[in-house]
Amino acid sequence: MNMSMRDGGRPRAPLPEADDLVKGRHAVLAALEGERPVNKVWVAEGASGMEAIVAQARSRGVVVQFVPRSRLDEMASAHQGVVAQVAPYAYADLDDVIARQTGQPPLVVVLDEIADPHNFGAILRTAEACGAQGVVIGKRRQAQVTDVVAKAAAGALEALPVARVANVAQALVRLKEAGYWVVGADVRAEVPYTAIDYRGATAVVIGSEGQGMRRWVREQCDFLASIPILGRVQSLNASVAAGVLLYEAVRQRA
Repeated sequence: MNMSMRDGGRPRAPLPEADDLVKGRHAVLAALEGERPVNKVWVAEGASGMEAIVAQARSRGVVVQFVPRSRLDEMASAHQGVVAQVAPYAYADLDDVIARQTGQPPLVVVLDEIADPHNFGAILRTAEACGAQGVVIGKRRQAQVTDVVAKAAAGALEALPVARVANVAQALVRLKEAGYWVVGADVRAEVPYTAIDYRGATAVVIGSEGQGMRRWVREQCDFLASIPILGRVQSLNASVAAGVLLYEAVRQRA
């Protein structure tokens, strides 16, 4: 455990573990407004625009400590003047995601080895904006929920459950058993994404940034959808591809 030193050589409280931190104004406020327990909030001395965060924290009985900005710099980067310590993220069960009602036709996003936490967070943000009932990820070779993901998700984590499964392909089997059609984004597919019907219960699968979906995940897809590439790049960013397919589902369901 890290132990920092005060001026003069006397030890001060150890820094909290990075995985238990949420940083940035939107992410911290969303955490305070959500159901995830928040243990403490640190605010940079002299930082403006923190009134809503401080008021929400105090209304929940959360300790608020004003500290020099350098203290927050030791905890996290790009913190925007505020950091919160939260309870470890509680992943949902796949069946809980399937059973969740949003008032919209069922829509689940499944990620196959998305390693970049910023992409993961951006996908969470888009999925929540599109009314998805949850996101499914694997336990290995996949970015997990961290403070970086929470910041990129801009509050979506507090409203959108994430289920973590041992086998993504088996999770797709379970979704199909529950009545979902599985649509995988694949740059090599012959069917354009706009030709697929997303109006029923749909699971959208997004593969890794470099390799796309693994073979056994691709084999569980009912449809493979391509997004036109007119320039010189070979493929889209994973979060962009997710946004294109998800908003096509929103368009068709409107």
